[in-house]
Amino acid sequence: MMRRRPTLDVLVDSTDRRRALCVDVESGLGGPDKHIPPTWFYDEAGSRLFDEITRLPEYYPTRAERSILAEAAREIALETRADTLVEIGSGTSEKTRLLLDALAEVGSLERVVLFDISADVLTEAAAELGRRYEVDVHALVGDFRRHVNRIPRGGRQLWVFLGGTIGNLTPPERHDLLCEFESGIGREGHVLVGTDLRKDPARLLAAYDDAAGVTAAFNRNVLSVINHELNADFDPGAFEHCVVWDDAEGWIEMRLRARRAHTVTVGDLGVAVRFEPAEEILTEISAKFTAGQLAGELAGAGLCPRHAWVDEQGDFRLTLAQAAG
Repeated sequence: MMRRRPTLDVLVDSTDRRRALCVDVESGLGGPDKHIPPTWFYDEAGSRLFDEITRLPEYYPTRAERSILAEAAREIALETRADTLVEIGSGTSEKTRLLLDALAEVGSLERVVLFDISADVLTEAAAELGRRYEVDVHALVGDFRRHVNRIPRGGRQLWVFLGGTIGNLTPPERHDLLCEFESGIGREGHVLVGTDLRKDPARLLAAYDDAAGVTAAFNRNVLSVINHELNADFDPGAFEHCVVWDDAEGWIEMRLRARRAHTVTVGDLGVAVRFEPAEEILTEISAKFTAGQLAGELAGAGLCPRHAWVDEQGDFRLTLAQAAG
């Protein structure tokens, strides 16, 4: 059988990306509560550092989620009989291949849709899946905060949102995204969501502040991204990597704390940002869920949980849901 060439649609190009970065940096660093969205971690260096993080002994989520998929992939394939798998925030799609193998084995898989912000990573992943599976592969370069409604509809779709990425969103943002999922999958479709579970805060803090300092380098790299993209003069070494557990909100916060008073110039924006000693930039939240919390949030978006799987250690959960009614 002739192999099919993957198709690529670009919903956000370099100009769009730069415009969004300008908005996020100007608004995020312009007020008293400084923040930068975690979207901007992932240049080439950031992606490499995050891949290294997933292999650290302290960082359990990737291993836990992969172990669940290894055990549950065939059950998910039989339950959904999906003809289209849509992966949002696909990256390299390494874990998702377990699902694709299972769907191919049960004979339902016809199309794969990969959705990610990184065109380079997406192109490489799409080419690899095109070589591995005799199906149509459609890659979409987009931002899931804005472009989920551009994902092709129709058929028995399985939308996959792995890695605990949903925890990087605030509750209102999660609600809006889950509503987009409910609208997108239709009556026959399913959504599979990966969530990290609440546990001993000491383990959570260690997972985001590893002994080797890889996560610290990953966190500071966002400053290097701004330097490169917007002609800024951040000194990453002038900021300390900080991790905080917020028990009331149920999430980890990653922050960058100024070691001393100084001023940073963002040349392309024509702005100067003053930092006082110990002033912080919030760079990421990572929510950790209770067993019933995600079910409630899914229900609030019109989705009904059908099955859930947890790894042996009880660290991570995959939930399969359909549109209610």
